[in-house]
Amino acid sequence: MELPQVNDFRELFLKGTPLLDVRAPMEFQAGAFPNATNIPLLSDEERHLIGIRYKEQGQDAAIELGRELIDGQPKAERTAQWQAFVRQHPEGVLYCFRGGMRSRISQEWIYEATGIAYPRVEGGYKALRNFLLEEIDQSITEIQPTVLGGRTGAGKTIAIHRLQNSIDLEGLAWHRGSAFGGHVTPQPSQIDFENRLSIELIRHRAAGRFRLVFEDESKAVGSRHIPPALYEHMACSPLVILDVSLQERIDNSIDEYVTSALEEYQAMYGEDQGFQKWAAYATHSLSRISKRLGGERYREMNAKLQHAIGHLERTGNPEAHQEWISQLLTDYYDPMYDYQTSKKKDRIIFSGNMKEVIEYLTNS
Repeated sequence: MELPQVNDFRELFLKGTPLLDVRAPMEFQAGAFPNATNIPLLSDEERHLIGIRYKEQGQDAAIELGRELIDGQPKAERTAQWQAFVRQHPEGVLYCFRGGMRSRISQEWIYEATGIAYPRVEGGYKALRNFLLEEIDQSITEIQPTVLGGRTGAGKTIAIHRLQNSIDLEGLAWHRGSAFGGHVTPQPSQIDFENRLSIELIRHRAAGRFRLVFEDESKAVGSRHIPPALYEHMACSPLVILDVSLQERIDNSIDEYVTSALEEYQAMYGEDQGFQKWAAYATHSLSRISKRLGGERYREMNAKLQHAIGHLERTGNPEAHQEWISQLLTDYYDPMYDYQTSKKKDRIIFSGNMKEVIEYLTNS
């Protein structure tokens, strides 16, 4: 029986089709897709051994070794896991790297166990990945970006989330875009970031949204790089400035770098250990910019930070963080912002507070 294949990649991503990734764990970690679950046919070690056998003795010998390694209990366990996935996601599809032997074997075992002809992706992961890369290039030729700028802490990400025609690059890259921008869990791989971005662009275009709002970013968000062609497109696009008071910026920064970040650490590590790990993260984040702050100013700000950490631990009140964050914004981030904005003045088409900017971007 010839088991089915699918090749309408756009539809898979538009529908958010559940994807069963049967590649080895290390392949999955290097790059995958948002709706993918990794239940591998071969472990990393098994794949390594089969690869050696293939190089030394050829394909037939490699296939024979594969059968030996996964026959019996490993086959039963992996088939049972696939069977559970298929029952839970009857509308899903599976793939290996190129849509070849591994995905065909997985299909066959699923069919033997369930009688379900679960489809595989024609061309596998590689075809899906190439499709998404091509779609980034195509999207860039079709979209008309507007860039949302503003001082650190102005609430640009808040505004992005209130707009339907926007893409949150920091969310896709899982980084807040500053020295204090890391999360308790790591950023996605560069490949994963690009895949997520491409899917967002596909969905906006499918919905007829071509005027898209992006936050003003540098070439990298944390350690993930915006595709150069998109960055260049954004760099010459109209700029809207979100202009809010210093107190609003301090409040937003406390919420982001202190309250929300602390909640993340405590959710991961528990209340006490989470607090200590968050305190270490905040201290390390400030130390990363110590050279740019200069020795005396860094020591002054670090003293204020340590006082605020102690106050927060004793009282649960983050108000003491206002002092060092105010200095961070005005002494460190604002001069950089002023310099960068001076080079972009000819691109500014509107400036206003949160309400005004949201209204402008919604109606323009």
